[in-house]
Amino acid sequence: MRTGVGGFQPVRLTQARESLGLTKVALATLVNVSAATVTNWENGKQSPECDKLTALSNTLNMPTHWFLKEIPFESSTPYFYRSLSSATRVARDTTKIKLDWMAEVTSTLGQWFEWPQLRLPENTKHFMAMSEEDIEVLAIEFRQLVGLGNGPIQDVVLAVENAGVICARGDVGYDKMDGVSHWHDHLERPFIFLASDKNNGVRSRFDAAHELGHVILHKHINKSEHNSTTIQLIEKQADFFAGALLLPSDSFAKDLSKPTLETFLALKRRWKVSIAAMIYRAWQLEIIDDLQKSNLFKRLSVKRWRIREPLDDDLPIEEPRILPRAVRMLTDQGVCRKEDLLDKLGLSAGLSTMLCSLPEGFFSPHQPTYDNLVNFKVPTRTNTENVHKADIININQWK
Repeated sequence: MRTGVGGFQPVRLTQARESLGLTKVALATLVNVSAATVTNWENGKQSPECDKLTALSNTLNMPTHWFLKEIPFESSTPYFYRSLSSATRVARDTTKIKLDWMAEVTSTLGQWFEWPQLRLPENTKHFMAMSEEDIEVLAIEFRQLVGLGNGPIQDVVLAVENAGVICARGDVGYDKMDGVSHWHDHLERPFIFLASDKNNGVRSRFDAAHELGHVILHKHINKSEHNSTTIQLIEKQADFFAGALLLPSDSFAKDLSKPTLETFLALKRRWKVSIAAMIYRAWQLEIIDDLQKSNLFKRLSVKRWRIREPLDDDLPIEEPRILPRAVRMLTDQGVCRKEDLLDKLGLSAGLSTMLCSLPEGFFSPHQPTYDNLVNFKVPTRTNTENVHKADIININQWK
């Protein structure tokens, strides 16, 4: 029989704990209970008492009432990551939970807004039957649908959001995690969460294009098909899509009359794509052969450019726009006060700020203004004949 606070949602505790990468033992130590007690809280056999719920709230930095908020929906479609290895399991859990919270935020804001219409090419082929030519066609079709032309994409995240995909960006605490994408079957819309831990604008553009590849190519994959056997092919297809989207075959090839390392470096500022990705794309398009590709990558290694390339710090991180604009419209136009909106979202101020791509401190409580509380009495002739009206002081003007 469950005891403790009524309405406690076990899944919320699991979400909050896993989002921070905490084990049950670690959380138990922090709130001064046994690991078995945490397990019972999470499997629903019992609920924390009021003092322990407060301890959980303080430890996990989540509002107390959030643990009582029911999960509004669950999605049965797969989440796409770069790797399914055990080494990145914690990182996957962390980013998945953040994407789930992002979907909840979108659903809450949806009571006021109509989100952009989806403009995505429809892939009718099973992923096992897709060729590179098929992927090239889908990348070109996406460019056409959102009006990108055939040149460099100035802002990949903006292009993705213009197609109706909801995006967010934030730290996940793991530099090997680039992002996650997911078609939410309940909301009938794709979501992309991009990790900002690497703080590399060029690589992040490729990450966004890669996740868009999953959204377009792998919409109809079910969970059983997304496994350790197929992950290599699925990720290879998303990488190919990213290259085809960012570096269209015709226009990119025209820039490569002499494909030297210096040429790729010169083109990096124009195309906003890494030298390594351009080399690989040139090889895919048969502009360079196997030997040339190998020699170019060797030169990259000699120059120590494999991890960090020149110009990586010169290109800014592309920020999402849909969610922050929605929040600002609500608060700036007085539709909803910040504190009321934060209460509706249910998450902590820090998480809400990050998931909505808002400036730090956006939801911080503000001191109230005191416009009409207390003033000195207007002096009367009977007791203050020597005090002039100009000497009356408003307490609000005191510093």
